[in-house]
Amino acid sequence: MLSSLLTEDRDGVRILTLNRPHRKNAIDAELWQALADALRAAAADRTVRALVLTGAGGAFCSGADISVPDNGHPIYRMRALTDVALLLHELPMPTVAKVSGVAVGAGWNLALGCDLVVATPESRFSQIFARRGLSLDLGGSWLLPKLVGLQQAKRLALLGEMIDAEQARELNLVTWVVPVDEIDVYVTDLAARLAAGPPVALAQTKALLNAGVDHTLREALAGEAAAQGLNFATSDAPEAFAAFAEKREPQFDGRWTVHRPPVRGADRSEQGSTADA
Repeated sequence: MLSSLLTEDRDGVRILTLNRPHRKNAIDAELWQALADALRAAAADRTVRALVLTGAGGAFCSGADISVPDNGHPIYRMRALTDVALLLHELPMPTVAKVSGVAVGAGWNLALGCDLVVATPESRFSQIFARRGLSLDLGGSWLLPKLVGLQQAKRLALLGEMIDAEQARELNLVTWVVPVDEIDVYVTDLAARLAAGPPVALAQTKALLNAGVDHTLREALAGEAAAQGLNFATSDAPEAFAAFAEKREPQFDGRWTVHRPPVRGADRSEQGSTADA
C-alpha cells in the first residue's frame, strides 16, 4: 500500500504530500501521526531550508476524516491535532501551502498554519466545523482573528460557508492565486528562493513575527536585538556584506562561526558547524 504521506527532497526543499486522494486527503489517525513525525524530522534536519505542504489528487485536504468513528473528534484524539499545529507553527524554516481543490475544516487551518499560501482560482475554502456540530480546531481560533480580524473570523466560523480563492485572498487568507497549470512551477520557484535565503536569519524573522503579534513594542525590540546578535554569530551576515561589496549574489549556509546558540522558534543547535569544524 502507498504511504498516506509522501516525502520528497529537492535542493533543500522538503515536500510533504497528503496522499489519501480517495478521501480528498482527509486526515485519519495514521496520517495525523505520520504528519507529526514528518514535521519533527524536518525541524531536526539542517539540510531542510524550506517546506512545502500539499495534497494529492486535486485536493489539498478535506479536514479530519470523520467517516470512521475512531477518526472523529473525541477529546482523547485532540492531542494529535495539537501536536501537528504546534510543530508546523514552530518550524524554523519557511513553509508554503500549495492548495489545489478544497481546503476545509482542519485542512484549511493546516494551510493557514503555513507561512505562505498559494492557491488556484478553482480552490475552495471553508471552516466547516459548525456544519458538523463541531467547534474550531487545529489552531483556527488563534489563526483566524489574527489574519482577518475578529468579526470576519466569526463570520467564517459561525456560518461555515464555502468561499473561493479570490475571496480568501481579499481576506488575507491566501498569499497568491495562480492558474492551476502554473502552480507547480510557481511554488517550485518560490520554495527555491526561500531555501536560498539565510536559514538562521529567516528562522529568527519567522519567530519574531509569530511572537510579535502578542508582544508590546518594547518586547519586540528586545527580541530583535537578541536575534541580530545571533545573526552575526553565523557566516551569513558577513557573506551578505561581502556579496554586496563585490556586486554578486550571496551564498548562505547558516554556519555558526562563534558558537552554537539556540535559534528562536526551534532547536536548531545542529544548524551549522563551529568555525573549527
